Amino acid sequence: MLSEKIVEFENIACEMKGIVKDFYGAKANDDINFSVMRGEIHALLGENGAGKSTLMKILSGVYAADRGEIFINGEQVKIASPRTAIDYGIGMVHQHFSLVDVLTVTNNIILGDNSRDAWINEKKVINEIKNVAEKYGLNVNPNAYVWQLSLGEQQRVEILKLLMRGADILIFDEPTSVLTPQEVEGFFETLRILSSEGKSIIIITHKLNEVFNIADKVTILRKGKKIASVYPKDVTKHDLAKMMVGKEVILDIHKPKSNPGKPILILENISVKNDRGILALNNVNLDIKSSEILGIAGVSGNGQTELAEVIYGFRTPLSGKVIINGNEIEKFSTHSAITFGVSHIPEDRIGTGLIPQLSIKNNLILKDYRQKRFSGRGTLNSKNIYEYSMNLINTYNIEPSNPDKLIMILSGGNQQKVVLAREMTTDHNILIAMHPTFGLDVAGTEFVRQKLIEHCSDGGAILLISEDLDEIMQLSDRIAIIYQGEIQDIVDAQDANIESIGLMMAGEKA
Repeated sequence: MLSEKIVEFENIACEMKGIVKDFYGAKANDDINFSVMRGEIHALLGENGAGKSTLMKILSGVYAADRGEIFINGEQVKIASPRTAIDYGIGMVHQHFSLVDVLTVTNNIILGDNSRDAWINEKKVINEIKNVAEKYGLNVNPNAYVWQLSLGEQQRVEILKLLMRGADILIFDEPTSVLTPQEVEGFFETLRILSSEGKSIIIITHKLNEVFNIADKVTILRKGKKIASVYPKDVTKHDLAKMMVGKEVILDIHKPKSNPGKPILILENISVKNDRGILALNNVNLDIKSSEILGIAGVSGNGQTELAEVIYGFRTPLSGKVIINGNEIEKFSTHSAITFGVSHIPEDRIGTGLIPQLSIKNNLILKDYRQKRFSGRGTLNSKNIYEYSMNLINTYNIEPSNPDKLIMILSGGNQQKVVLAREMTTDHNILIAMHPTFGLDVAGTEFVRQKLIEHCSDGGAILLISEDLDEIMQLSDRIAIIYQGEIQDIVDAQDANIESIGLMMAGEKA
């Protein structure tokens, strides 16, 4: 028995003991023990705000733990920065990539690599990139500029950066959110190759399907505490979901067959440029009917953002028409969109959807504060605002439940709930829902999806933009596939095939 324990210890690549991290009086990590074996693919699951990203940011040197110990290959270490972490063979690929758009792939990989000599032989580096890329299935052009790459290719550059700096423990935060179904399979194959060489992989994910597809082991966090570490073969999806949220949840939402009415929103020949002056939408024609959810399937960066911005009045098209409830919108503005009954869940909740320096309650009434129930004679009705915000806080399970707390101290998922609560309760008949369940736990995702279905059943029209293809296929009545600003096809969701949609998302005809 003793020999078995010694062998197991010798195979531990990383161990975190008693990790505590406190933010503004709330424990993001509360005495967590976590370990990863060499050659293991370990999934980290938990509801929104459970402490997953915080724990991994401590391991990768972004945060410092308030208390606790970290051991790498059995040796206690102090990780003071991401640079220190990479010295110990630890690297993290964040959801938002840290690449310089105007530099080439090669220059991005060289940038900040202190292990290289002052005089760098770029041709030699390019050959190194090609060799590592070929070995791990990370095909990318070393001479391409980052702005020319798809998000999937940019992710490969981030992985190459870590591998070429000697990372043996690789952490990925929601890595498949920017990939097509075909790219996901390629990414998983890369992980399998890495693990076969003894490298340790940690994946933060909310997708239970991925856990059973790729993970050797799963650790579940809830409210800053470790609940369990289990093997996928020993549990079911429902077991994991229950451990994540502490109660039974419904994983499969039933959407009744809808009976779409007349088109509420029509786009005719819309073309628009993005912030770089490049054509982002090219002659797009769409319509959304009452009691219908139209899903937009596409890899991020193919015009989805500009599509939503045109409808909500953030961006003026070069040409084309936007028609809402039979009225052609002549002046593109958010005011006109709101006036015509358009509500908007933006993809950038902090930059566009919320004001971080304001309280939860003030963010909840941002669009309605002029209403008589909230203000009059130049003053706000504090009592009504408090009661209204508390009702939404309880309905949408926003934490902390104090309406006076500032938005900036909320976790990303709770910030998302504030946006959802405001936009789904304001008077509207068209809802632009961009990544509505992003950052939400299983129970929160279930709640939001049910709300979208209810809104559709009540006659509302929904434009659903999501990088979660399962979500698109589960909720949509019709699916429009977009690639490089053009609609490839519009298919009935009941007849949709995930493989053919994936091909069209990559610009190939099914």
